[in-house]
Amino acid sequence: AKCQCKVVPRERTNCGYPGISAVECKKIGCCFNASIPSVPWCYGPKPKKVRKMCPNDPYTRINCGHPGIRPRECMKKGCCFRAHPAGVPWCFYHRVVEE
Repeated sequence: AKCQCKVVPRERTNCGYPGISAVECKKIGCCFNASIPSVPWCYGPKPKKVRKMCPNDPYTRINCGHPGIRPRECMKKGCCFRAHPAGVPWCFYHRVVEE
């Protein structure tokens, strides 16, 4: 994403080799900007921002606990807890979503 390439020039980490083209640089998943001398032109992007969220669809839940687990015990494991509906895990893992 374009926003991942907005890196302060002094914080750029080299991602290519001397003389790499913009096309080659982008092909290997890096950013390219040759407008500033004396800093890497081919550089690593900012990491993607992600957040954890509890899935809304109860039928996509992945079990994180055991039958009869209490909400507090589930939360201690870093998982989501919803005591409904019947027949699906009540203690389940978060989903990681890119922002």
